[in-house]
Amino acid sequence: MIHCAQFTAQGGTDGSVRHWAVRRQPAAKRGVWLAGRVASVGGHRLSVRSLGGTRAGEMRAHRFLNNEAVTVAEIVGTATARTALRCEGRHVLAIQDSTNLRADPTGGVGLRLHPTIMVDATDGALLGLGHAEVLEPGQGQAVSRRERAFDEKESRRWLTAAEQVTADAGAVAERVTVVGDSESDVFDLFARRPEGCGLLIRAQQDRCVENGKRLFSFADSLPEGGRAQVDLPAAPGRRARTMTLALRFSRVTLMRPKNASKQDRETLPEAVPVWVVDAREIDAPASVEPAHWRLLTTDQVNDAADARRVVGYYRQRWAIEQLFRTMKKKGFDVEGLRLKSDTARAVLAAITLVVAIIVQQMVHDRDGTARRPIEDAFDADDLPAMRAVCAKLEGKTARQKNPHPPDSLAYAAWVCGRLGGWTGYYGKPGPIVMLRGWLAFQRIKHGWDLALAEV
Repeated sequence: MIHCAQFTAQGGTDGSVRHWAVRRQPAAKRGVWLAGRVASVGGHRLSVRSLGGTRAGEMRAHRFLNNEAVTVAEIVGTATARTALRCEGRHVLAIQDSTNLRADPTGGVGLRLHPTIMVDATDGALLGLGHAEVLEPGQGQAVSRRERAFDEKESRRWLTAAEQVTADAGAVAERVTVVGDSESDVFDLFARRPEGCGLLIRAQQDRCVENGKRLFSFADSLPEGGRAQVDLPAAPGRRARTMTLALRFSRVTLMRPKNASKQDRETLPEAVPVWVVDAREIDAPASVEPAHWRLLTTDQVNDAADARRVVGYYRQRWAIEQLFRTMKKKGFDVEGLRLKSDTARAVLAAITLVVAIIVQQMVHDRDGTARRPIEDAFDADDLPAMRAVCAKLEGKTARQKNPHPPDSLAYAAWVCGRLGGWTGYYGKPGPIVMLRGWLAFQRIKHGWDLALAEV
């Protein structure tokens, strides 16, 4: 069963950036249908015509996407509310990043999606969506970027996401640590981080630190404090490899930027204490550029074990990269959305986001290591159909049996993997195979529900 969340439009604080923020409200039945259609055409260029399937369906999709009273993006679950419940008692990593939805013909930054996903810091389980917004930069700012206050900039999204996930999950989670790549290296984020929220950010700016020094040279001058073995996954143009990282770490004080706006100079502290962990690859293959991560964290780093733990947390950021890959060309091809209205494009992007998260949740726990319950991605009334399908897919040998408990997410991942074309013998089902299988199960479940209704 598909659940949805409403996606409503709000004006930005400066009138130049529009935000479409996920709101936890039940959506119309038409939205549930549209979410299924998005899944069914995943891997193809999306348009209202392809989503509708027929002329009547096309008109149905148009009415939904252009209904000013609804303006909802169909979301599986009431996504962020469900995720908050799964965070109870856990140390969770709130991993945020941005990805393009539409190129800007003038060469600037186009329409972008900025999601935050919640990942268990201990076992790496993807718990769900923590926050999301779609951003459209304004054109021709009358005031320069440096003269505008932080709250009037698009970079405010990094703090907005931290505030939202802390408010939603912080009340029940053991800890919340917001993780971001180098684009989120913003002094205001450190200076204004919400109470009870930790930060782990990859440094991009060679900031001024105490005693007139610079962050990068300061980190380079630190003595090596230990080493770590890290598996670097494959990426486009890069083979997977095991890296040996030399670790350096120390407490450091970040100084407020000298070019901060007048308002920020009046409201922000002059300095913020953090810890820096410098992780640099040694003995890298001659044909590749050695990895080098300078990580800023609000957690204390007293020894090599602490530094390794920080590096391990940062490595979990790969989860959001995988999510974007599922959303992009080989999965849903969200960049290929052919829509004139950016509001409608934002609606479909959010639908795609949450369906892609369900797919990634199954990929993450396909081996059952995190022991996540099946309810993370499916409802209770899905389970009888899931077990019936599994019984049909299983063979006589041990290799052809589903090895996971029927109440586990890994059990459902095995079923969807098989429905998507995985034989069960070679490799593991990836996101595209899992997507096909999830869609196949949704069709089966629809027929199952119709049969029960006729009884």
